[in-house]
Amino acid sequence: MNKGLFHLSGISSIALHAADNNNAEFAHITPIFATSTFTFDTAEQGMERFAGSDKSRIYSRWGNPTFTAAEKTIAALEAFGLTDKTGNSLQLKAILHSSGQAAMTTLFLSTLQSGDAVLSHYSLYGGTHELLHKVLAENNINVIIADLRDLHTVKEIVSKNNAIKLIHIETPANPTIQCVDIEAVTNIAKEKNILVSVDNTFATPYLQQPFKYNVDFVFHSTTKFLNGHGTAIGGVLLGKDIELMNTKVWKWHVLLGGNSNPFDAFLLSNGLKTLELRMQRHCSNAAIVANYLAQHPAVEKVNYTGLTSHPDYAISKKQMKHPGAVMSFELKGGLDSGKKFINKLQMCVRAISLGTVDTLISHPASMSHKGVSKEEREKFGITDGLIRLSVGIENIEDIINDFEQALQ
Repeated sequence: MNKGLFHLSGISSIALHAADNNNAEFAHITPIFATSTFTFDTAEQGMERFAGSDKSRIYSRWGNPTFTAAEKTIAALEAFGLTDKTGNSLQLKAILHSSGQAAMTTLFLSTLQSGDAVLSHYSLYGGTHELLHKVLAENNINVIIADLRDLHTVKEIVSKNNAIKLIHIETPANPTIQCVDIEAVTNIAKEKNILVSVDNTFATPYLQQPFKYNVDFVFHSTTKFLNGHGTAIGGVLLGKDIELMNTKVWKWHVLLGGNSNPFDAFLLSNGLKTLELRMQRHCSNAAIVANYLAQHPAVEKVNYTGLTSHPDYAISKKQMKHPGAVMSFELKGGLDSGKKFINKLQMCVRAISLGTVDTLISHPASMSHKGVSKEEREKFGITDGLIRLSVGIENIEDIINDFEQALQ
């Protein structure tokens, strides 16, 4: 297929065919290039590779063809159907990392320096919260946390603080499922020439495309829905300023040493092929589970933007195709009831992480957000009784039946 001429019209086609699968062996699936370094036929060829923008055939800390396949696919998914200022198809650069934390570190350190400030919001993933407060803050980068859903507050903060160079949004947020209006916050940021990054892990490009709203960077923990099978750790950082991504951002990435590895990149590429199919089932199951929990007499509260009771219902509906597959809830008996419920589950899996094909249950206060102080957790809505649920693709009857017996 001549991919330069043929127009792909859907997410599944993009996920299957966006990467150029050109290799000397004509392999159908991109091979695992398990090599630390690459050879040069001549000295001139080596010089040309070092001088060029494609570093995928020099040294695997710098790049690798297996990485490139996954990077091209994710970039195509995030840019699908979007155009740049000139009306041409949006071009993005993706850099694959060894983990979400590695990708996040590259994002922050390549855009911020001593004396700068970063603005973010309540209810972030615990690792992001700790990276901000225990790494950036200790290196003289001021961390400002506010409710970014309050646009008046956002305007007030950026108008009074010229040191803010980046606004980082996580939407939906982990684990309260708070949603921030990407377009509105980005419009405020651009008035002050502030960069905007969005953690799109929970939504995936199937449900939400932040570049549609003129953001500068998008981040994913590829460990989650993009891989989908819980087989590999990874992270990816995407940017629309190609020159910046190929120079400063790439340089921080390789110097920090957070590169992926060929096997994990191979597993990610295979997982991406079924993203649309998986997300459709994840989402349809989640909507049923959320409504079931909301009506159950043992449940105190459900955080899911598909429920009109969620304060961010309208924002979610505006910028997402579907509320997604992750929710959190509290039982009326608090922590004790929550532990009993978790312990009685027979099919659903007790594990941290999310976005795998099976249904995962975890307790944020003692697991993903254990490194966040109790005072801060409660301020963000992460109570000791909160349970996070990533709904899988099992038969919905089995998920409901497992919940029913565990809640008795």
